[in-house]
Amino acid sequence: MRIVHTISELRQALAGTTKTAFVPTMGNLHEGHLSLVKLAKEHGGPVVASVFVNRLQFAPHEDFDTYPRTFERDCDLLRSVGCNVVFAPSEEELYPEPQVFRIVPPPELDTILEGEFRPGFFTGVSTVVLKLFNCVQPRFAVFGKKDYQQLMVVRRMVQQLALPIDIVAGDTTRAEDGLALSSRNSYLSPAERAEAPQLAMTLRHVQLSLRNGQPDAAELEREAMDMLRQRGWAPDYVAVRRRSDLGVPTAEQRAAGEPLVVLAAAKLGGTRLIDNFEV
Repeated sequence: MRIVHTISELRQALAGTTKTAFVPTMGNLHEGHLSLVKLAKEHGGPVVASVFVNRLQFAPHEDFDTYPRTFERDCDLLRSVGCNVVFAPSEEELYPEPQVFRIVPPPELDTILEGEFRPGFFTGVSTVVLKLFNCVQPRFAVFGKKDYQQLMVVRRMVQQLALPIDIVAGDTTRAEDGLALSSRNSYLSPAERAEAPQLAMTLRHVQLSLRNGQPDAAELEREAMDMLRQRGWAPDYVAVRRRSDLGVPTAEQRAAGEPLVVLAAAKLGGTRLIDNFEV
């Protein structure tokens, strides 16, 4: 496995390749990331993983400075699953001057759910992803479904800008108790970690209720929010949406079998967790 830190080194390492598969990460890797690398290997090669904590997607009050950075361990893990190249640029390499050009997602995706509670987040994500795409020039790029809205934003960007990249979605990797794996799970205290699977359990309840024909999605959302609050959570949202565009489904669409997804974001102590289940 080759580790490179500059764009020129990366391009030299990938010279002549036409089926590169790319997995962008912010490091502090877990089995979910490794599953994406394994999925990338099924679609193309060489496989490139980036490790870069992107300042642009963090608000001033968020955890950019304290975000876990475990580069040597990350490299060992990537090596163990057959990653070919690790691209780990410094901020100065990726942003040698202030990044005044930004990619702004469409309002219907940028101002709802995560976009509502983390203003500017998807602009930061889209900008760094496009820049990484330009550096790596992959044929395939793999993103996890745990960040469902992010996956949709990236897919829409690739489509709108006619990028020659196939976006591959990887299923959410979960712990044995159902908690979606996340780098931020390391922030949880032992007591919080024991409670954390309740988010997935709550979403499962909404999912099953929808499958069983519960007609009032808004009531299910309210009940789920109340259930989480009673257990000490501070939910931002629990939302039943269309898979196609994350819009609110009409009763007619639901009756016609519109594919849905139920999404949630909630704080447990000082840690904000997200999760989702397709219906």
